Amino acid sequence: MTHFVDTPAGDVPSITHAWGLQDWLGTAFARLGVTRNNYAVSPGLYAMGNPDANSPVIVTANYKLTFDAVRSDLAGQNLWMVVLDTRGINVWCAAGKNLFSTAEVIKRLQRVRLDRVVKHRRIILPQLGAPGVSAKEVRRATGFSVVYGPVLSADLPAFLESGMQATTEMRTVRFPLKERAVLIPVEIMLLWKTLLLAFAVMFVLSGIGPDIFSFSAAVGRLAPFAWATLFGVLAGQVAVPVLLPVLPFRAFAANGALAGGVAVLPMLACAWPLATWLELVVLAAWTPCLGSFLAMNFSGSTPYTSPTGVEWEMRRAVPLQILTVAVCLCLWVAAAFIG
Repeated sequence: MTHFVDTPAGDVPSITHAWGLQDWLGTAFARLGVTRNNYAVSPGLYAMGNPDANSPVIVTANYKLTFDAVRSDLAGQNLWMVVLDTRGINVWCAAGKNLFSTAEVIKRLQRVRLDRVVKHRRIILPQLGAPGVSAKEVRRATGFSVVYGPVLSADLPAFLESGMQATTEMRTVRFPLKERAVLIPVEIMLLWKTLLLAFAVMFVLSGIGPDIFSFSAAVGRLAPFAWATLFGVLAGQVAVPVLLPVLPFRAFAANGALAGGVAVLPMLACAWPLATWLELVVLAAWTPCLGSFLAMNFSGSTPYTSPTGVEWEMRRAVPLQILTVAVCLCLWVAAAFIG
């Protein structure tokens, strides 16, 4: 924020398109999952540039990554920005959770008294927010007509320049490599607690043997398990999002299992000197199972799926994954006695 703009509805904070050090650090921490669930700006009305009563009004979410992307892409524009309270969730997800909603749009427009700030009666909403908002209800309650902008905020300047006419390109939802790859770090960072628990369980199970419990065996048998887990993570959380357009299956679980199956060969090359034949069999099942499970994490963050499709996939994949894990655990304990 740089200063306040005096309007008939009161003082409105003016924001700049430029990012400071705190913004860059905040983005990095959010991308790594450190502040992912608590990274939001205050909802309300903001000014960019030198807007007047005829300037356009952009509506967005209060997730700070979204807020920062929008203000950066609108550099050099004179406009008003209405930020909804989506509880720090991006537009697309918030629309699905009934947070970027008709009720919130109406409430926010009334609360900031937008009708006193601008003379026109148009607001521009992001296209990905359309599932959560009824344009008819917004107009009935506030008098403002809803115009749906492009998918990407980067296209907003061209959209505004063309008289709010969106091209087919602006309306098309894509999921290129850059957008897929940016999801990888946060998914991996969010995994550490689960992996810590998995290693703790495997440490206990690895120590069970003819001597009841062997600390040295528990430590030694964790090494091949670590290799299998590493390749499972790489398969499910790196290979699947990177290779998504060329993978053959619609189900993420199946694609994760395929990637994990391919990763079995290099995993065995690393683990075979450290494990018995039965342990290698277990690890050869564990790697694709883990890859399959982790790949499903991306099912809710892509345009490739729908909520019903995700539910359908999970109902079929999760029981098989649980069964595989149960068999693997039993065989892993048995391997200490069989040799």
